[in-house]
Amino acid sequence: QVQLVESGGGMVQAGGSLRLSCAVSGRTFSTYVMGWFRQAPGKEREFVATVSGSGDSTYYADSVKDRFTISRGNAKNTAYLQMNSLKSEDTAVYYCAADRRGRSFEYYSGQESAYEYWTQGTQVTVSS
Repeated sequence: QVQLVESGGGMVQAGGSLRLSCAVSGRTFSTYVMGWFRQAPGKEREFVATVSGSGDSTYYADSVKDRFTISRGNAKNTAYLQMNSLKSEDTAVYYCAADRRGRSFEYYSGQESAYEYWTQGTQVTVSS
């Protein structure tokens, strides 16, 4: 059973930065597409970013493009979401997701159903 462990959430002032980490158990981390989603209070969960198994391909939601960076360290079995220039509207529970069923990368760019494994989520609060 794959386990995902997320860390790095917290509270930050608007304009600040946070980095989320998502560690994945097992020895096949490079076969997983990794994604980040978020859910703000009273809203549906939404896609944030995704990165291919090799790390060569990434895709972002328009709302976070140029502010957030998704990356991965395959030697550390960990994916990251670097969040800069945070805004109050970035306040949400952030979820890390993983999948290795080998679909096209485009399939993972936005669809919750594309991902098989999920974390419990971590709160990110941006105060204005």
